[in-house]
Amino acid sequence: MGLFLIVLYFVTYYLTPPVLFGPFAVARVEVIIAVLLSLISLPRLKDSAVLKTPQLLALIGLAFSGSLSVLFGVHWVSGAIRAFPAFFPCAFAYILVCLHCNSKKKLQVLVGMLLFVCLFVIAHGFIDLRYGVRSSGSLPSVATQEGEQNQESWNIDHPYLLASYNSSGKLFCRLRGLGLIHDPNDFGQLIVCVIPLVFIFWRSKKMVENALFVILPACALLYGAFQTHSRGTLLALVAMMIVAARRRIGTLPALVLACGLFMAAMALNFTGGRDISADAGADRTELWNTGLQLLKSHPLFGVGLGNIADYTDTHHTAHNSVVVCAAELGFVGLYFWCLFLFSSVKDALTVASQAKVSEAEPIVPEEGPFPAATQRIEIVDKAEINRLGRLLVLSFTGFLVAGWFLSRAYIMTYFLLGGMVEVVFGMALQRGMIEPRLRLPRVLFYTGGLAISLVLMVYVMLRITNLMH
Repeated sequence: MGLFLIVLYFVTYYLTPPVLFGPFAVARVEVIIAVLLSLISLPRLKDSAVLKTPQLLALIGLAFSGSLSVLFGVHWVSGAIRAFPAFFPCAFAYILVCLHCNSKKKLQVLVGMLLFVCLFVIAHGFIDLRYGVRSSGSLPSVATQEGEQNQESWNIDHPYLLASYNSSGKLFCRLRGLGLIHDPNDFGQLIVCVIPLVFIFWRSKKMVENALFVILPACALLYGAFQTHSRGTLLALVAMMIVAARRRIGTLPALVLACGLFMAAMALNFTGGRDISADAGADRTELWNTGLQLLKSHPLFGVGLGNIADYTDTHHTAHNSVVVCAAELGFVGLYFWCLFLFSSVKDALTVASQAKVSEAEPIVPEEGPFPAATQRIEIVDKAEINRLGRLLVLSFTGFLVAGWFLSRAYIMTYFLLGGMVEVVFGMALQRGMIEPRLRLPRVLFYTGGLAISLVLMVYVMLRITNLMH
């Protein structure tokens, strides 16, 4: 029951209540689901390790940082109170995954949910592309009385496509979702996260099943990524290729293979005619510079959650998750964001490492009122833990590379991935396959270094970009 409600809750969050429930969406069905999940989850918290993870501390810190950023950045007391619950859905998602998806089979259900969301949007976008676009090209087919393209009206009529202009000033269509993934770049980021996770369904020596449940879905996701025409998505795919291939063929051959993939994608018009260069990204780097200036003038608590666009000439956000978090929440908020990042990536790398994972020890089930239930423990060996860890490392790689060019620091996918990492880490820890995680003081120390390093990385990239102009 709990797992079903979790799937329904996340699907509702990604696809929006009107799509799922139609006229019944006005009854706030998603709130009812969240309340039911809270009631089901409360008894599980007592014996769970989720309350002791650094990630939960990071989420609590982000909630307070968001509230304080509005209080000190905007001097708005009531706004600070309203901003405090802004991170509750993210914390709720992380806790739900840790409590209810605590086995490989349940992780597969969660991945299946994400795959369903992506394929649902891709299918609707494909239908719109087939019947809502002129066969002679990619121009929207809605026109004004003057005979010119009515871009805004066409976008409303085709919610799964976005009409945009490329570098040549021509209109072209980009695939997108609704709600949380309403922007093509956001949807592309979700796709690159799901592509490696689909391989959780891979079974050795099962060619037919692998073709149906892994290869075909992965190809559909790649098609969807292509139709987003997102430059950040392309760079994320290239980065994932490097990380995945270097383990088998070495770093240099992996770089060569990734360069070939990039050149092939550009030749196939992956970006829809938009350039990937310093000049093409000048508007974004200017926004990065503005974000760093805001961090300099509001170093502790930033300019306020969601307020960075008010300080830019174009009223756009910074299009970089690190810059957005630093500018809006200051170093305090960035620190807690990095605390979640460091803890999750560190644990993912640990379970992905063959050297840090040993063979499983026999598990002695604890005594309980229902002995038959307590003895059902899933058998997972070292090779499987390593494989799950590598898939999560690849997924995080795609998310972070795409997020470097997106203003989505607080998106739920980030916290879902963190929850999945902790499930795999907990599985290995329960079986005595890895050492316990670092002590909290060391984690807090390394987090500070990571936060400073990310800001310096943005600064160095801006200086290099300025020298190239």
